[in-house]
Amino acid sequence: MSSTEAPLRPGGRTTRVERPAPPRLVGPAWLDGPMTSCHLVLGAAGLLLAIGLVMVFSASAIEAALDDQPAWAPGVQQLIWACIGVGAMLVALRLPTGLVRRWSPIALLVVVAMLLLVLVPGIGLKLNGARQWFDLGFANLQPSEIAKLVFALWGAHVLALRERYLTTTSLLVPVLPVFGILSLLLIAEPDFGAVVSLGLVLIGLLWAGGMPLRWFGILIGVAAAGIAMMVWLAPYRMARITAFLDPFADPADGGFQAIRGMYALATGGLWGVGLGNSAMKWNLLPHAQSDYIFAIIGEELGFLGCLVVVTLYGVLAYAGFRIARRSADRFVQLASVAITVWLIGQAAMNMGYVVGLLPVTGVQLPLISAGGTSLVLTLFIVGLLARFARAEPAAIESQRTHPRGRLSRLLLPVPAVAVDPVRPRRRPEDRVPARSVAGGGRTVVHATGAVPPRRQPPSGAARRQSPPPAARRQPAPGAARRPGGPR
Repeated sequence: MSSTEAPLRPGGRTTRVERPAPPRLVGPAWLDGPMTSCHLVLGAAGLLLAIGLVMVFSASAIEAALDDQPAWAPGVQQLIWACIGVGAMLVALRLPTGLVRRWSPIALLVVVAMLLLVLVPGIGLKLNGARQWFDLGFANLQPSEIAKLVFALWGAHVLALRERYLTTTSLLVPVLPVFGILSLLLIAEPDFGAVVSLGLVLIGLLWAGGMPLRWFGILIGVAAAGIAMMVWLAPYRMARITAFLDPFADPADGGFQAIRGMYALATGGLWGVGLGNSAMKWNLLPHAQSDYIFAIIGEELGFLGCLVVVTLYGVLAYAGFRIARRSADRFVQLASVAITVWLIGQAAMNMGYVVGLLPVTGVQLPLISAGGTSLVLTLFIVGLLARFARAEPAAIESQRTHPRGRLSRLLLPVPAVAVDPVRPRRRPEDRVPARSVAGGGRTVVHATGAVPPRRQPPSGAARRQSPPPAARRQPAPGAARRPGGPR
């Protein structure tokens, strides 16, 4: 509050007038706002999508030109997928939470059927030794990406139903067997990166469900034993582990991609070589526009560009956990934590193996890497998070009491609980004037148009005991008028 001295009249005494302080644009006041979670989700995801479109154009142009294709073709294709993904995000913004919960078990059965069908030769498309896609003609659909989202929503639905009598056994029994079935189907493709991402969803569900920490240690030990068995059964996985530990031991085969990624990051330095001036995208770094696009960002935009990307993922993580903390719906809490752990964990895995801290798993960088169905699905997930943010109690109250702009009405609809009840239309004969205000001469009409009930006349005894109307209207001498009483 700021104060100024203003005179009451010329030559008179002055009084101190309190003026409200101007609102702060940043700081705790803005972070405590009712719509902050929604703004953070949409803002961070929008900036990551913009960076991804620019970098896909830059990283794929040379390879497309060398393959006798238009240099702009991959970037335009990514832009088309982004527009479809924005449409999916708008659909997610309008989905009722109850509808999502009701259809999650059916969606889980559909996903299991899709994972079985993709293993059938002639139905599933096999690329690079893995049968993971459906050929739709205009694009390839990867059911493992859909399985992660459906598992997160179904797990949140089941745990929310068991919240009142939830124990460690009831927490593990519905979720862990389904995770095992989905993991076996993914390993049969094989798609080890999808299994790891599905494990992130499981960790998010169990963490949000209240799993004790000692059980996490047991699960980590079981997962380590399973990974060791898979590495022992598949020699190519052992080669990846060896390349991770010492990529320069086999620079022409197992460590080729990791070494080129490190060279790209080292070449960029602090400021980068400039947008479009990467040397590694001249067919020197495999999958530069998808798996290793973070290396191209480090080469062209430098350490500062990588820092911006990491910061935006940090903002997205903060917004997701904030939604879970401020929501009153248990399903929203569980789903928000599971989705946030999955997205941020997958981003950390991608950036981790690019910089040489993790083995190469082949997972993409969400919202940035080139890809069709994965980008559409990620934007749909962003829409779900924004929808969950709109369901916060403070956000619902803000939508009900504050006027909304045209863009807000178009993109962010008001939840059903915030809609005012429909009042009956008033008719002219229903307008009943109230008592006239003394001295004013005006009448007050009921705002709702409802006819007030007539007072019943008093009985005979009460009529004899009640004073005359004139005596009731005249106040006693010296008596103070009661506020709101008749004058």
